[in-house]
Amino acid sequence: MDTFIIVLEVLLLVGLSGIYSGLNIALMSLSRTDLGRKRRLGNVDAARVYPLRKNSHLSLSAILLANVAVVSTSALILEHHTGGLIAGIVSTLLIVIFGEVVPQAIFVKRALKFCSFLSPFLWFTIWLTYPVSKPLQMLLDKLVGHEQLHLHSRDELGLLIGEHADDGASELDDDEVEIIKSALLMSEKQIKDIMRPIKDVYWLRYDAILDADTVDDIKAHGYSRIPIFDRERTHCFGVLLMKDMVDVDFDENPLPVHAFRLHKTKMVGSRTALDTLLRHFFSVRSHLIPVEKDDHIIGIVTIEDLIEEIIGHEIADETDRMLERQ
Repeated sequence: MDTFIIVLEVLLLVGLSGIYSGLNIALMSLSRTDLGRKRRLGNVDAARVYPLRKNSHLSLSAILLANVAVVSTSALILEHHTGGLIAGIVSTLLIVIFGEVVPQAIFVKRALKFCSFLSPFLWFTIWLTYPVSKPLQMLLDKLVGHEQLHLHSRDELGLLIGEHADDGASELDDDEVEIIKSALLMSEKQIKDIMRPIKDVYWLRYDAILDADTVDDIKAHGYSRIPIFDRERTHCFGVLLMKDMVDVDFDENPLPVHAFRLHKTKMVGSRTALDTLLRHFFSVRSHLIPVEKDDHIIGIVTIEDLIEEIIGHEIADETDRMLERQ
């Protein structure tokens, strides 16, 4: 009977040591930043564990104090009933195998679930060891400092998003992954990478005359907006919209460009980043922006060009399909 009680006591203590050891590795493996995000998204497990992870020095002190106490007690019990050498060998094997290696390997697989399930037990341990663990926490906070929030770099975010494309269990589909990855690169790409060079731009001078042939040529190419420049292409007077000319009979009444309303736009430099370009579109309220370099207009960029870069696909409208058939 005495042997049974001794074995039961040792197994209980080794089991407690395994729980504390597993909690130690599991809790510290969880990112405080990730837990905070999951908690804000309504994850119940994260909400339970976050306070324990936030006060990591207090939790760590309580876990290690309790674990050392349990390990020492198990060694004392074995030594009292067996020889010192046998007690040392047996306690070492039991603690290393069943109190450290096995529980840590198990707990780290589902760290959040285990920590959430055992959070009441951990709070009880903190309360039990509080007279010692609290001063240790204050000392560690003073010596080590509080843990800083970890933010992922742009490259790290790109890799994280890329992993979703390779995992069939991801909630993101391929299009969403492509859009997010492209959006992350917007600040690294410049307008010169997506603009339409001036040689491919249909534009008119401020003093040009709009007659039937000119309007027919514009319609044939499917242009809805025409930028208006000076002869030297150093200044943009605005953008002429085709919809402003629908009621005009150009066969009988050719008109100069400046007779129509020109919608204001604002030129941007060719080395402007694409995320800055997006803000320009919002501020100037125009779908077409001239691109300049060394005080000369070298091309244009449209909101469609930017959207195509973000989604990673070309947008073909009815006019594009008509021109392809010609």
